Amino acid sequence: MKIAIAATLVGSAAAFAPTASFGVHNSALNMATEAATEKAFAKLPATVKPGVVTGQALVDLLDAAKEQGYAIPGVNIVGSNSINACMEAAAKYGGPIMVTFSKGGGQFIAGKSLNNDADQASIAGTIAGARHVHEVAKLYGVPVVLHTDHCQKAWLPWIDGLLAASEEHYAKEGFPLFSSHMLDLSEEPLEENIAICKSYLDKFAKIGILLEFELGVTGGEEDGVDNSDVDSSRLYTQPEEVYYAYEQLSQVPNGAFTCAASFGNVHGVYAPGNVDLQPIILYNSQKYIQEKIGSDDDKPMKFVFHGGSGSSVEDIQYAIGAGVIKMNIDTDTQWAFWDGVRAYEAKYRDYLQGQIGNPEGPEKPNKKYYDPRMMLRAGEESMAARLCKAAEDLKCTNVLN
Repeated sequence: MKIAIAATLVGSAAAFAPTASFGVHNSALNMATEAATEKAFAKLPATVKPGVVTGQALVDLLDAAKEQGYAIPGVNIVGSNSINACMEAAAKYGGPIMVTFSKGGGQFIAGKSLNNDADQASIAGTIAGARHVHEVAKLYGVPVVLHTDHCQKAWLPWIDGLLAASEEHYAKEGFPLFSSHMLDLSEEPLEENIAICKSYLDKFAKIGILLEFELGVTGGEEDGVDNSDVDSSRLYTQPEEVYYAYEQLSQVPNGAFTCAASFGNVHGVYAPGNVDLQPIILYNSQKYIQEKIGSDDDKPMKFVFHGGSGSSVEDIQYAIGAGVIKMNIDTDTQWAFWDGVRAYEAKYRDYLQGQIGNPEGPEKPNKKYYDPRMMLRAGEESMAARLCKAAEDLKCTNVLN
């Protein structure tokens, strides 16, 4: 279980204000302003509509989560089945959802047989998955955040490709293809980490994309990022480091960002006692930054809880009390999907041993049982059910209306 929390740091200049700096034509701005005055959800700001949320709507959504005391599930996906399960769950529990693409997940969507030497498959697959979400998200009637997960320094060309796609999309539609991107440069020196993040945030801010970055290291292994043998001292971020990043990134006009500050977080699920979480770091960081900036807000930052799989409800809700507004889930939902497929096979095993012949007769056809859609749907249903349980733990149920 990993928790790399992310402090969603949105400073006074961090809001995505619908100004000319984003290059939107006045007519489009007027239409957007009129639409924004009509509330789609009683418990959310008028800017937040069903479908993919970006820019000011995303900032407003995260603000609402902090103020109302809940966290949004952020789920790693690997294809349309897991994407749809996320949105199905959100519609059932009555809250927003964050659909998260990893570099490996994007490659899988494009096809594992493809050459990915220059990240071309990862880029194409992630873009294809994002376009799928844009096409169907409104039909589910919930706010959806399109996010990408850990991107280390060597993988920045992947983000460059996605950013280019968002810039093209923004030029045509007035909003980016992706809501947010995570840069995980925690293996680099602090100053280099933040300098690179700052350069990307400058690009993101121009088209309304939020940046998530990491301080400290999340232990364990996930999707090609292996920190299993990292020194334990690197698993705990200091408040001074979080403030340094906040101060530097706040200099970017219209920049909105989140910070994954590690507090003993580890990817995966482990036996009790094997992971030493210290979420008090979140509270200490809030207090430190509040004093530094002279804010009346005792939670000036919004945190993201990475690697929530396997976490106790007590740890989760304690972290929410410190301003956590999103929790990442991967391991638990992977298991849930598989468990649904496993249960389907066990239930219909005697109908899955051949194309013809089952307990009902030697000439009875089995096509309706081995149709791939049947087992995949079982996986979707199981994953959606697990996400509904996660939403309860995160206090994210019935938060729309």
